[in-house]
Amino acid sequence: MSEQTSSPDKRNSALSIRQVIGLDAPAGTDWKLVHGQQYALLKERVVARAVLHLVGFLMVAATLYGAIPVALLAAWGIGLLVAVGYSARADIRLADAGNRKISYSEMKSHALMTAGKGALWSVGMILAALFADIGAMGIVWAAAAMLVVGSCASRFSAPLSSMAFAGAVGIGGLVASLMAMQWTLAAVVVGTTLLATFGVIESARVAVAARLSDYAMQEKSEVVSMLLREFEEGQADWLWQIDTQRRLKAISPRFAYALGKEPKEIEGKSFLQMISGDGWETGQFPPSLHDLTDKLTRRENFSNLGVRVSIGGEDRWWELSGTPIIDELGNYQGFRGVGSDVTEQRESSEKIEFLARYDTLTQLPNRRMLNEALGEALAHADRWRSRCAFLMIDLDRFKAINDSLGHLVGDRMLGEVAARLESLVGDQEICGRLGGDEFAVVIPDASDNGRVEFLARAIIERLSEPYEIENHVLYVGASVGSAIGPRDGKSVEEMLRNADLALYRAKDRGGGMHREYEPALHANAEERRQLEHALRHALENDEFTLHYQPVVDTRSEDVVSFEALLRWNSAQHGFVSPGKFIPLAEDTRLIVPIGTWVMQEACREAAQSWPEHVKVNVNVSPEQLLEPDFAATVVRALSHSALDPKRLEIEVTESIFMRDASIARQALEQCMALGCSIALDDFGTGYSSLGYLRKLKFSTIKVDRTFVQGAAQHSPESIAIIRAVVAMAESLDMTTTAEGVENEEEAAMIRGMGCTKIQGFHFGRPMPAEDASALFSRRLANQRRERA
Repeated sequence: MSEQTSSPDKRNSALSIRQVIGLDAPAGTDWKLVHGQQYALLKERVVARAVLHLVGFLMVAATLYGAIPVALLAAWGIGLLVAVGYSARADIRLADAGNRKISYSEMKSHALMTAGKGALWSVGMILAALFADIGAMGIVWAAAAMLVVGSCASRFSAPLSSMAFAGAVGIGGLVASLMAMQWTLAAVVVGTTLLATFGVIESARVAVAARLSDYAMQEKSEVVSMLLREFEEGQADWLWQIDTQRRLKAISPRFAYALGKEPKEIEGKSFLQMISGDGWETGQFPPSLHDLTDKLTRRENFSNLGVRVSIGGEDRWWELSGTPIIDELGNYQGFRGVGSDVTEQRESSEKIEFLARYDTLTQLPNRRMLNEALGEALAHADRWRSRCAFLMIDLDRFKAINDSLGHLVGDRMLGEVAARLESLVGDQEICGRLGGDEFAVVIPDASDNGRVEFLARAIIERLSEPYEIENHVLYVGASVGSAIGPRDGKSVEEMLRNADLALYRAKDRGGGMHREYEPALHANAEERRQLEHALRHALENDEFTLHYQPVVDTRSEDVVSFEALLRWNSAQHGFVSPGKFIPLAEDTRLIVPIGTWVMQEACREAAQSWPEHVKVNVNVSPEQLLEPDFAATVVRALSHSALDPKRLEIEVTESIFMRDASIARQALEQCMALGCSIALDDFGTGYSSLGYLRKLKFSTIKVDRTFVQGAAQHSPESIAIIRAVVAMAESLDMTTTAEGVENEEEAAMIRGMGCTKIQGFHFGRPMPAEDASALFSRRLANQRRERA
């Protein structure tokens, strides 16, 4: 329907002659509504047309009487009367054409019948040319031309039939004129016929265009009526109308229902009073109601205006559209429009907007909203030549809690962290959650140089306080990295990147501290990126080597094992410290293939070059233990090197139990089943728990070098820790290895404390494989000389 009513003017201007005269219907219209109605009109002037033909015949008969034989004149008249009668009958039979689609054959028959009438008038002209003078001939033509003009000008004629009549009369008139050699009359006949035909087409075009316009208006009226019925009968939309005093009038049932009243109760009442609730008495109106009042005061059209209304003490949201009523004299008569209750839709939209801008777990602003706030802060700082700040916060040791106690406990902790953060930030500052255990704070005004440092310290201290969650007392720390805008970045992306670099530096230094961004951090990040690129190709470029540090028996000082230590001599960066590339390999998970190579190479060297009683100690990263095929990797290294599994000792740190303790334990138990021994490295420096020692049978506990150095400096705490570890190991049938022994005094002290093995520079620095093998060769030669 909309397609039919959308562009009637276009259709009218594009009408073809076939469409105008009725051979085709205009596109998108019903034929009977355009042309059928025209044929239905023919019956309304049947008598008038018959009388007109009779009058014309009488005029011609009176003129030709005496010039033409009476019998011939009578025959012509009878034929003409019969043709008029048949044509009138055909017109009457088409009275129902407006209710049906008449066929092409009916149109053709009607046109031929009308052409027949025209041919009989042509016969009269030819008879005049044969028997009468030129004056009589002109009278006959005048009578016929009168009928042609009448047919062309009448709206009660069919265009195709009118053209057929004009054509037949014109042909006869032309033949008669040529027979009488009346060239001027012949020209007049031809001109009149052409003009009549053109007139038929144009008048028909106007008539069809008018009918199309009426048709379009009728459709529009039907659409409006249908919409009104839908508004009146629908479930959500309604009509409203007010007078010049803003009093309600013409109340629709749906509108009364929306107001919670009967139509009679609210007729003539103030529209604003009915929707403002208690605000009508207090004068406190929501901004949206002020907007509506302004529209009504200025008599402006408005569409889809959201208005908060109060109906029966309940706040609702309406969506109103309205237009002023102007009468035919241009006087303002009020407003009318449509409305609907959109409370549920608005609540859904607000919920969607909340989800798009807030974190559902902590109810804090999410990354998107933080980015927007930071962008606004940067724009404000640039405009007023001030400073803003961005603090990025990462929780220390949160992953260990999340993995060991489960995500529910972790989620509750994040909620408490969010509450603590909110209590620390100022009114104009925004804190939010970036994702995971990362949070952030936007400080729009950082003109106070000490504000950033003060807030960062407060955050670290507050977040480091204990948490009581589900009968657990839990501790996490916090690290903070900050960037000052626009000094450290003029865009949101730059500020985020630079604050992240500062945070990385804070965590790299052990966490629990605040670091501000420095330009050198960007250079360090670029160096790290280049180092990572080189590290990815180090294996294939054969840039790794193993060095071995001896571990000796405390009493005999004989070498009992070597710890395999990885060294990297990069073609691009030269010698790279293990303290720099090992953490990088763990972060990028390159430690897995690198660790596999270390395991294979250490086993091969031990099997080929060392005595059978000397073990090899291989450090294993948590990332390696979490690999499903770790035990298979150990089996392949042992089988390829033919090393006795008892000579392989796998060293792990307590951090392996902070990831997925069950997987780590299972992997280590599989290695122990092969015959390998397991050493716990750096015991006492991390998340020490006797539960690890109870659940897994370690063969060795390694005492970290910090305790050894502390004991050498007579630290009571370090001495007590070493004695406790030795006593515990003896009770559990484990050996102990003291690391970092650098001189004879320290060796004597460790020996006196009861440690089983010693490792450190005093007995040998890490050395290449050749030197480790040569160590046994020299010792064997010395023993032979002593025997000799």
